[in-house]
Amino acid sequence: MGGRCALALAVVSALLCQVWSSGVFELKLQEFVNKKGLLGNRNCCRGGAGAPPCACRTFFRVCLKHYQASVSPEPPCTYGSAVTPVLGVDSFSLPDGAGADPAFSNPIRFPFGFTWPGTFSLIIEALHTDSPDDLATENPERLISRLATQRHLTVGEEWSQDLHSSGRTDLKYSYRFVCDEHYYGEGCSVFCRPRDDAFGHFTCGERGEKVCNPGWKGLYCTEPICLPGCDEQHGFCDRPGDCKCRVGWQGRYCDECIRYPGCLHGTCQQPWQCNCQEGWGGLFCNQDLNYCTHHKPCKNGATCTNTGQGSYTCSCRPGYTGATCELGIDECDPSPCKNGGSCTDLENSYSCTCPPGFYGKICELSAMTCADGPCFNGGRCSDSPDGGYSCRCPAGYSGFNCEKKVDYCGSSPCANGAKCVDLGDAYLCRCQVGFSGRHCDDNVDDCASSPCANGGTCRDGVNDFSCTCPPGYTGRNCSAPVSRCEHAPCHNGATCHERGHRYVCECARGYGGPNCQFLLPELPPGPAVVDLTEKLEGQGGPFPWVAVCAGVILVLMLLLGCAAMVVCIRLRLQKRRPPAEPCRGETETMNNLANCQREKDISVSVIGATQIKNTNKKADLHGDHGADKNGFKARYPVVDYNLVQDLKGDEAAVRDVHSKRDTKCQPQGSSGEEKGNPSTLRGGEASERKRPDSACSTSKDTKYQSVYVISEEKDECVIATEV
Repeated sequence: MGGRCALALAVVSALLCQVWSSGVFELKLQEFVNKKGLLGNRNCCRGGAGAPPCACRTFFRVCLKHYQASVSPEPPCTYGSAVTPVLGVDSFSLPDGAGADPAFSNPIRFPFGFTWPGTFSLIIEALHTDSPDDLATENPERLISRLATQRHLTVGEEWSQDLHSSGRTDLKYSYRFVCDEHYYGEGCSVFCRPRDDAFGHFTCGERGEKVCNPGWKGLYCTEPICLPGCDEQHGFCDRPGDCKCRVGWQGRYCDECIRYPGCLHGTCQQPWQCNCQEGWGGLFCNQDLNYCTHHKPCKNGATCTNTGQGSYTCSCRPGYTGATCELGIDECDPSPCKNGGSCTDLENSYSCTCPPGFYGKICELSAMTCADGPCFNGGRCSDSPDGGYSCRCPAGYSGFNCEKKVDYCGSSPCANGAKCVDLGDAYLCRCQVGFSGRHCDDNVDDCASSPCANGGTCRDGVNDFSCTCPPGYTGRNCSAPVSRCEHAPCHNGATCHERGHRYVCECARGYGGPNCQFLLPELPPGPAVVDLTEKLEGQGGPFPWVAVCAGVILVLMLLLGCAAMVVCIRLRLQKRRPPAEPCRGETETMNNLANCQREKDISVSVIGATQIKNTNKKADLHGDHGADKNGFKARYPVVDYNLVQDLKGDEAAVRDVHSKRDTKCQPQGSSGEEKGNPSTLRGGEASERKRPDSACSTSKDTKYQSVYVISEEKDECVIATEV
């Protein structure tokens, strides 16, 4: 049982190692010969039941380990080990591939998970077993023969043959080391698995190098080879043969930059530029600046450069100057030739032709004296102390030898197109019209005579003037008034007529208004003429005083009529209004009582002072305290009259009246009436005498007594105060 477990573990470990291996050591057992059937100790193998004597049932233990100079058969087997099942009896041959026992396959494989070192030590033991199930290798009594060797081995497909003989046994075997799939190199250390996906597009060479598929490049063949000619910086591709441009570039090969949007006549070296071509300018190169090409302003072979819209500069060749290089530089202007030498202008240079007796570049060297008579035209000669001579020329001549006649007009002294007249020893300028002065450089003021009329402003020109006219005038001298019909004020097909300083619109049929701008109802046949100016002028006449006065008078009459109506209405209302009740005014001013309304009755109701609020103390205090009490009656005659008038003295009537009017004439704020019977009044004097002692008086300390009197003839309610 233990042997089976060991075999299973060996197989599992071999499989696991094969999974992670980089190569495999293969051992092929080909033939084993044991003619006598003896063990290693020369004992005869015990055969099983029915077997001949000395029949060795042979199985093998293989141990593969690292290289050892002296091979030790003892474990550990660093590279791997294997135990075979019983493969035969005594002598037998082993075919390739799987045998009768499925647990054994020839050759025996030892997978490597690391680089093959190139050397190894191999131990092969032939063992005998009595039972196929007992494959233990620890018992030395079972050993038939042992092979222990070390070898050098290179990686390859070829088998290395070997034969081991021990005198009694022979073992023929072969071995090799091959790399696993996708492993290459001398030690099977180079891994290369062909692939064609996002992680690479390659196959593997004989030594494990990556060979890119057509159209791919790079270390792992992940970079596609773009279209031939595609710019490496500005183009890219996702598939072989493509050429996709990066932002800002275009073209089949992505070598053309994209110009600034809207750029018309410009180029670019980098994206979004707009470098204008010659003759164009502006942000979008849409402004034609090619003045040089179109007009060719520069002369004498000068180089023209555009500097802006419609502007340019000329780079002149040597010997020329001016805005357009139209002027040749006269190197003879400073008169470099001396002693009367004649100067000849050359291109960017000059040459001097010397008179007789002088030589040198500028004729500065003299070979004559006054004895030679060098002065012409009557010139006076004088010798110079330093050598040479000088001539004093008469009027009209010049030059070192007085050989030149003076040309006063040669320097063009006259300006503004004037003609120069040579007078011999002087010159005269004949000026063009509009100029004056010795050299005709003064412009004549043409505005001096004030030619502009009607307040126009004059501007002087060259032999001319111009007038800026005020509003309403036109013409060269502002003398012509502007036509009123000039701006077509009439609408809808009307005809404009000018009349003095105004215009009149002759409207077409169906239109009206000052300018014929309104559509009118149908009118009788005939044109309608509307003169707006006449209406406006009519408004400027005398003020209409008559109309204004008539309007003012009409308004005053209306106001007077309204006032009379108001007065009449108020008079009627006063006549219809009933007489005023004295009680109301008196009660409001004297006792501050509410309205007292009652029917006609002849009775006298005497109300106690404690029941009615009396505020007339102030009147007494303001008056004279020593005056008679009747003075107060004179102030209130109605009260006095009612007190002495004939009254019915029926006590019962008084009681009834008192009780009946008690609810109507009771002042606000009174708590109730006195229940005592009032005294019967039979006369005015008696009343006056007895009133202070009346039962209605509840307080003797009060100085004033209030009396409620009902008139007999009038519907009045009066509050009187008795003093």
